[in-house]
Amino acid sequence: MADRDAERGRGLTPFALRLRLTFLLMGVDLIAFMLAFAIIEPLKTLVGSWFSVMAIAMPIYIGMAMGTRAYGGHALRARAGSLSAAVRAVIFTFAILFLISYFFRVEQQISRLALASVMALTVALIVAGRLTFRSVIARIWPTQIWRELVIVDGVEATDVPGAQMIDAATINLVPDLRDPAMFNRFAALLHGIDRVVVISTAERYQNWAMMLKGGHAQGEIVVDTLGRFGAIGLGKLGQYDTVKVAAGPLDVQQRLLKRTFDLALCVPIIVALAPILILISVAIKLDSPGPVFFRQRRIGRNNAYFDIIKFRSMHVAQADSQGARSTQRQDKRVTRVGRLIRKTSIDELPQLFNVLGGSMSLVGPRPHALGSLAGDRLFWDVDESYWHRHVLKPGITGLAQVRGLRGSTVLREDLTKRLQSDLEYASNWSLWRDIRILFMTFGVVVHHNTY
Repeated sequence: MADRDAERGRGLTPFALRLRLTFLLMGVDLIAFMLAFAIIEPLKTLVGSWFSVMAIAMPIYIGMAMGTRAYGGHALRARAGSLSAAVRAVIFTFAILFLISYFFRVEQQISRLALASVMALTVALIVAGRLTFRSVIARIWPTQIWRELVIVDGVEATDVPGAQMIDAATINLVPDLRDPAMFNRFAALLHGIDRVVVISTAERYQNWAMMLKGGHAQGEIVVDTLGRFGAIGLGKLGQYDTVKVAAGPLDVQQRLLKRTFDLALCVPIIVALAPILILISVAIKLDSPGPVFFRQRRIGRNNAYFDIIKFRSMHVAQADSQGARSTQRQDKRVTRVGRLIRKTSIDELPQLFNVLGGSMSLVGPRPHALGSLAGDRLFWDVDESYWHRHVLKPGITGLAQVRGLRGSTVLREDLTKRLQSDLEYASNWSLWRDIRILFMTFGVVVHHNTY
């Protein structure tokens, strides 16, 4: 059966196939709506006719789904984007239904609790339906939905899975801007193609760009030099074309959310721990002469310096202000109280004041001292991407720490593993991940690699 369906799909252009699948996907969504209303209706939470409410909701949803791009080629290919767009459309739809029930005073006919129940069930059914639909079409039509063509001209290139590759020289295809016949041949190649990628020598970039601009497909050129500095997109400044190499991992809303979360936890924690902080301060003062707090210059967000605050755990005369010497087992520089607070990570608690002041966050890459070494080399000499970890504020705890990557960096590999975790965190930040890391931190407060 699947083979027969696949054969039918091969007889269609990608556009025609996507159009049919889009209508099928609409059907899947509408069935989810009908099921949700049908399941809730027998519970008698809707006093009036559920059918009339459903009849209003479904066209509103289709319109909202169009607006959120829950349909089309993108929705058929990108699972996460498709689900997110559909869920947003459901929420918008029921928000309108709530407004209708309020302004037209039909609360007696429509229960808001029932609407909320239908909304939750609709979201669940649409997500389940779309996941199933996506799985089926991926199995039946793995390559027909979105067709990609790679043209290789004068260079060597490796095969790209799922893409059709042709060698320009083999078929005598030359980007000659003065030859209409060549444009006609190029148009024939583009039939049924959605995306064209050209891999050529630099001398032909401009000609290929002009050829691509005249076609219907999405056209791209592989520029080898862009990979050397990690290009992430293109921009424009006046008459200049620019290449984006950095965008920052968080937008303004995300930074505000992260800061609000930090303050919402930091302030009550400081108040709750105040007696403990005072007791530790007294113990440090009685144990050895010197200040209670130890301040050290570290590298923070945007690679700017800041002073980190910790409980002093070493004798003042032997403290390492640059952090070039890692702490060893039975290190004589560490005081008696210092040994306890380092082992339990209590020495890190004053960093809550760094969080309060805005130089740190509760969760983020751990800040390093300027003289920190991995083996016999400074951290940034081991890996140049070390500087990239500072796109976010440093944290009291982080992804590397909950993975057990703490303590001395005796080997260069010790730094490399931590750096990989830091960059992973920076590129995939979410508030829920911060919350998970905070909970996981309690399980690694005492660590065998901390002295």
